[in-house]
Amino acid sequence: MPCAKLILWCLLSAPLFVLSARSGDPWPSFRGKHARGFAEGAAPPVTWNVETRENIQWKIRIPGLGHSSPIIWEDRVYIVTAVSDTPDPALRVGLYGDIDPVQEEAVQVWRLLGIDKSSGRVLFNTKAHAAIPSVQRHPKATHANSTPATDGTHIVAVIGSEGLFCFDREGGLVWEKALGLMDAGFHQAPGVQWGFGSSPVIHEGKVVVQCDVLSQSFLAAFRLRDGKELWRRNRKDAPSWGTPTILPGKRYTQVIVNGWKEIGGYNLRTGLPIWHLRGGGDIPIPTPVASHGLIFITNAHGGNAPLYAIRQTARGNITPHVGGKPGRNVAWHVPSNGAYIQTPLVYRDCVYSSKDNGVLKCYDVATGKRFYEERLGEGGAGFSASPVASGGHVYFTAENGNIYVLRAGPSFEVIETNAMNEICMATPAISEGMLIVKARSNLYAIAEPRPSL
Repeated sequence: MPCAKLILWCLLSAPLFVLSARSGDPWPSFRGKHARGFAEGAAPPVTWNVETRENIQWKIRIPGLGHSSPIIWEDRVYIVTAVSDTPDPALRVGLYGDIDPVQEEAVQVWRLLGIDKSSGRVLFNTKAHAAIPSVQRHPKATHANSTPATDGTHIVAVIGSEGLFCFDREGGLVWEKALGLMDAGFHQAPGVQWGFGSSPVIHEGKVVVQCDVLSQSFLAAFRLRDGKELWRRNRKDAPSWGTPTILPGKRYTQVIVNGWKEIGGYNLRTGLPIWHLRGGGDIPIPTPVASHGLIFITNAHGGNAPLYAIRQTARGNITPHVGGKPGRNVAWHVPSNGAYIQTPLVYRDCVYSSKDNGVLKCYDVATGKRFYEERLGEGGAGFSASPVASGGHVYFTAENGNIYVLRAGPSFEVIETNAMNEICMATPAISEGMLIVKARSNLYAIAEPRPSL
């Protein structure tokens, strides 16, 4: 009789176990929850081969051109792309200094795709908007650079100057909101347009967007269910492609933003500033990362490239005096050698910060001691996607499609280099032992084969 009861208990419990295993930890926005960039539990493989299909669970073609990173909620993957009649839109990657935008007048159709995570089956392909873009794009960028965000019920996406759009989980439009002209071009050459790249984040029923552009910059929060604007904070900063980070706290939740004139933290409920820091690189792109009681922020260009480890208890103006060192609100900082494009990764007890040329620095998270500075690959390749980590491994994606897998820790060790055989600009996502990689034309699910039942 006890044996029969045990069998019955196992049978009744099995469906619950399956549901729990399928749900997994969400990867709800750029670089996952709070932009932390890692997922523990089941880990993706370190080796795969797109030609032989080794550890490739599925591969599907994504129409159009977009650097939007994939996001994941339970059994679904969401991604945004821009489709035009141009058969092969210009996309120039690598290391170069040309700033002239791509000259094109084609109508773009922005689409939101919902994809089954286990099979790669497209569940919906929703037309979000169609228009000739109001702003031209950088030759390395697209008209769909921003990554969407979801809470499992809603999906929000910033489509540049076309606005902020909210959809339900089946791809139906719920509401849309105009944001104004999102011209995040070079502030020293206002006529040079580069498009827009900051992504929305969702927290506590609010959508937060950072719109640092050439004119009328602002940070704002909208109510998720209906798009009502809750607050708006005007900012006077250089154009940024950085995405805000949410930092929950006991007293209040902060919205942390990168910048040149206004790096800082804002109260999520009211939009009021909590602390701010001025200085650094004048094209702030990396997203802030909060971990270990610190906030890690880096930016570059214009001769400056600092990396700050700011205490999460920071208050007021923490900008150091001219020529002086940061005060007690900054645990440690590196005055130069920071990152221009990639968001740093804080994983376990290390901080990984890579330049766009693949030169990687690894620091002790508590003290800022540099463990190493090494180059990924043989040089010549650009790096725009931000690193992600899982299972004691760190994944760095080069623009040429090579993904370098490093052993996490204070020693530099490249375990494997995997070639995707196409351009890769978007940051991968991780869920339940699966690495989702968006390349120029395809979306890949990389995972070890599941044992047959």
